[in-house]
Amino acid sequence: MRKFVRFFSRSILSLEKKSSKSTPKKVYLGRPSNNLTSGIVGLANVGKSTFFQAITNSTLGNPANYPFATIEPEEARVVVKSAKLDHLANLFQSEKKIPASLSIVDIAGLTRNAARGEGLGNKFLSDIRQVDGIFQVVRGFRDDEIIHIEKNIVDPVRDLEIVSDELMLKDMDFVESAIERTTKSLKKPGIDKVYAQLEISTLGKVLEGLYEGKKVSVGEWNNEEVEILNTHNFLTAKPTVFLLNVNEQDFLAQKNEFKEGVEDWVKKHSPGDEVVLFSGAYEKEIAGTELDSKSALPYITHCMRSVLRLISFFTCGPVEAHQWTIREGSTAPEAAGSIHTDLQKTFISAQIYKYSDLEVESAPLEEARLKSKGRQLRVGKTYLMEDGDVMLVKAAGGKSR
Repeated sequence: MRKFVRFFSRSILSLEKKSSKSTPKKVYLGRPSNNLTSGIVGLANVGKSTFFQAITNSTLGNPANYPFATIEPEEARVVVKSAKLDHLANLFQSEKKIPASLSIVDIAGLTRNAARGEGLGNKFLSDIRQVDGIFQVVRGFRDDEIIHIEKNIVDPVRDLEIVSDELMLKDMDFVESAIERTTKSLKKPGIDKVYAQLEISTLGKVLEGLYEGKKVSVGEWNNEEVEILNTHNFLTAKPTVFLLNVNEQDFLAQKNEFKEGVEDWVKKHSPGDEVVLFSGAYEKEIAGTELDSKSALPYITHCMRSVLRLISFFTCGPVEAHQWTIREGSTAPEAAGSIHTDLQKTFISAQIYKYSDLEVESAPLEEARLKSKGRQLRVGKTYLMEDGDVMLVKAAGGKSR
């Protein structure tokens, strides 16, 4: 059995080397970071601050019944609820659990013609540029006592179009300026003309898509083009989770008069993104009560992590079970670096348990039995981490974590 385990481990390392040579690493739109932020975006007075307070369980933000109640962005961190972390902490008999978190920013409300500077347009758009993903809140409930900035008429599809148009118009300004700037740079001595021409070509494709009503995020881009796009931080390149804010009854029934129209619009203009029914009023009512299990907030958090391509791995032991956040496609050394930079620099190998193997185990975990069954894997520097992996890092100098 020991020979089999040793051979299996070597085979894993061999496959890693082959795959790393044959498949280039995928480059994603957005910052190459594990510490990404999400901004709450939408027209003024549609429930953004109410959502912010509910998901962050804080009193930050200002859910007042008038436009521009929020001016300066507020930021807070959301604990990512994980059944995997709970199970692993029990398996390893950990004294404490340390969950992952997600940073969320409440941004000032948008108005029509924001791209031209009306309302808080310039500030709003500038604040969006600072975040990595977007929660776009649209109003899907009728209430005469709550003002709607667009002639007090509730129309989520119209609201979606207003926000989309403003983001695209601002991106058009960005891309036109970038093309002009890069074209002028071709005359400078020492400029990499091949790269500059590729940048101009890529930006031209962006502009063409925007004129056709296509966000940068839905375009087809190769790795070189994505790396260029990431230097410009376009607003429409940011992944989006659409939140239809409805009343309590509609949320519990998961039905709403506007839902189909919103889903059709998203399918056409933002394919692949999800529409989630959410009730700010209901979330405020059930916060901290036994009805908390019916909350949509854990799922909403999961959706944002998914569109940001964030996954989790774990380090577990008797002291603590710790959930760490990394991007999809991260290698074992990069994951180790999220624990401590020294571990990435001195990485030798790692011991990995797959969560699918641990999911069926009961406490206390018998690691020797898992090892005897070949479920304790030894991986090297090219191993790509998977969601739910439990890792023990071996590093130079006798360090491990």
